[in-house]
Amino acid sequence: MNEADNYIIGMDIGTTNTKAMLMSQHGDIIASASRKNHLIVPGPNMAEENADEWWQNARDVFREISAKAGRDVIEHVRALSISSQTVTMLPVDRNGRPLRNALIWMDVRSSKEMHEISDKVTHSRFTEITGGQPDAGFLPNKILWFRRNEPELFAKTYKILQCSSYINFMLTGVYSMDIDQANRSQCMEVHTLNWSKEIGNAVGVDFDELLPKPSLTTEIIGQVTRSAAEETGLTEGIPVVAGCSDAAASVFATGLCRQGDAAESSGTSSLVFVASPVRGDLSLPVTTRPCAIPGVPYVFDAPISTSGAAVKWYLDAMGQEEKDYAKQMGIDPYTALNQVAEAVPAGSNGVLFFPYLMGERAPLWNSHAKGMFIGMSLSTEHADFTRAMFEGTAFALRHVMTEISHAGGHAKSLRITGGGAKSREWSRIKSSMLRMPVYVLDDKSGDVPFGDILIAGHAIGLFPDIPAAVDEILKVKEIIEPNEQWADIYDQVYPYYISLYKDLDEDLRCYKDTVNALNLHR
Repeated sequence: MNEADNYIIGMDIGTTNTKAMLMSQHGDIIASASRKNHLIVPGPNMAEENADEWWQNARDVFREISAKAGRDVIEHVRALSISSQTVTMLPVDRNGRPLRNALIWMDVRSSKEMHEISDKVTHSRFTEITGGQPDAGFLPNKILWFRRNEPELFAKTYKILQCSSYINFMLTGVYSMDIDQANRSQCMEVHTLNWSKEIGNAVGVDFDELLPKPSLTTEIIGQVTRSAAEETGLTEGIPVVAGCSDAAASVFATGLCRQGDAAESSGTSSLVFVASPVRGDLSLPVTTRPCAIPGVPYVFDAPISTSGAAVKWYLDAMGQEEKDYAKQMGIDPYTALNQVAEAVPAGSNGVLFFPYLMGERAPLWNSHAKGMFIGMSLSTEHADFTRAMFEGTAFALRHVMTEISHAGGHAKSLRITGGGAKSREWSRIKSSMLRMPVYVLDDKSGDVPFGDILIAGHAIGLFPDIPAAVDEILKVKEIIEPNEQWADIYDQVYPYYISLYKDLDEDLRCYKDTVNALNLHR
């Protein structure tokens, strides 16, 4: 068989989209497709999604790709790998049927349970076991909340799955959980890679029984079954790789494969990575994880909760002026946001935006943090808010990169991928904020399914040398250099961004408690 006959499918199930691409071994995109996922918000601090919709979307995407590519190509698909948003809590019964909507990573209703588990284990011991800071979005807290608040459903639960492991189950009939998402769940001992008995005891469950046995990212967990092939248009017997989180797939997709490389996967949230030769200090607010890429032993991994989500929120809540302008000019509303921001000087005429619209993960790990505009006056104009929104998310990125630097991760440049990479003004602000060049990758290279394809190809030997494959396939669309004048301004403003949040932190905590108490009595 010729090399040209080898094809791979990569799929990512994100918060807002399920998307996939089919690529040849040489990097040619044969077909791609996507479907929308819908967020369900039943109450404050709650965020859920319907697993049946995940499967319907995955099935429809596979069908579309199969139809576009044709049977000759589909019959030569050698493997597929799926990544997904994480950390998710999806309880299923013994037949693999979902018992409720999945609590996704954005759901922080289990803040009380988080503090209880951390106190029981002790904060220092918890950090030592998991390699990360306690946060309400992680799995132990969600499981404890579920066990307490929905005991009848919990009693019927056979396994807790992640988003991608549920789709893998529907494809193969095998319960699985990849080692990457297991490591991120805060249910695992990072030094032994075993489920933690200590944290399980604090939750009141046996993780070895409740969670699937972890599989290596490149391990083949099963094959597409006949029934799944009939539903999806795929060929029976295609090897399915365990896969990983969207964060880990993004590491592959950005071509981060050498020391000093840094990348931001800029979507609804931002996933920030810096390649590292050593594991960082576990007591610091940024996490290092083992990396599956040869030559990169560890990667700093710092998720920012609402970067792209903040841009969308701003456009929906405050962007009518941009929407009207976009309609008048016949352009996209996001393009209008960029044009408005471009006309405002660096520093947004004194307006600061804090993008903590769903609390914040790295480096604050703080579920009570709130989004804020600070610094308005009677001379403040709408455009100042628009630029401040872009700058605020870039300040959050600088905060993460500063903490990574303190922990030993030293970046020389930043690769940006995802939807946020389409905003040139945002990339110019980030480059100046960080005082480093920004490499904007082409749509294929930066897309998460491209990382899934590299993982699947490496698993079956099509890409034995990841750096070589990256050099051959990945393309840089533009290099953006810092604006020194902007950089000087951001250097002066950044300390206030940090100190204002710290000064308000305790008040925000009390404010959240007060609002929650008021909501309970309504």
